[in-house]
Amino acid sequence: MSMQHPATKIKSWSEDDRPREKMMMKGRLALSDAELIAILIGSGTRELSAVQLSQSILSKAENNLNNLSRFSVYDLMKFKGIGEAKAISIFSALELARRKSATVKDKRPKIKSSKDAFNELMGEFLDLSHEEFYILLLNRANEVIGKEQISKGGVAGTVADGKIIFSHALSKKASGIILAHNHPSGFLNPSEADLHLTKRLVLFGKYIDLEILDHLIFSDNNYFSFADEGLM
Repeated sequence: MSMQHPATKIKSWSEDDRPREKMMMKGRLALSDAELIAILIGSGTRELSAVQLSQSILSKAENNLNNLSRFSVYDLMKFKGIGEAKAISIFSALELARRKSATVKDKRPKIKSSKDAFNELMGEFLDLSHEEFYILLLNRANEVIGKEQISKGGVAGTVADGKIIFSHALSKKASGIILAHNHPSGFLNPSEADLHLTKRLVLFGKYIDLEILDHLIFSDNNYFSFADEGLM
């Protein structure tokens, strides 16, 4: 008895099964958006196949996946044949796509100068009427691997605890640290306390092979760099 080649049996498959079989035989790029959604929902209704139901959903989104990604689970459940489980399947797939896109775009910033560090942190210090202290944690390639708020204080100052700073750095396996705090007064020159703190942290960092690369003092639109001024 001769065996029928799988490709010749496609006509015998149900409408709802065909997208899955098509993917297996021809690969993911051969499928339309509607067919991919049909795989997620699995089955259609008495009146519509899974593909046809998916086409009607896409039509409501103007055949645009960005528009579809704005649909909530409850929006999807308004379609006849889409219950909670199917709606959640579609919503989850769109959320995964969103996260993948964010991961691709999320390249680690590289700090090559004090200006790069200023740009990376300026949003944290804008329009503050009190002092805050942050650190940037860098790997050996000077890429940012962490940003941590160390303390938040009053108009006159804030306390930066070295134990907390190095604890964050060691937990992230950082190779370098950039210190940063703001002066709400707008006066950028370092205080005696700023100079003393920086020297202590630099010294301790040398003992554990964790370099303090710079200390920035911020105003809203400008900054002072200890490294640029030869104070490290």
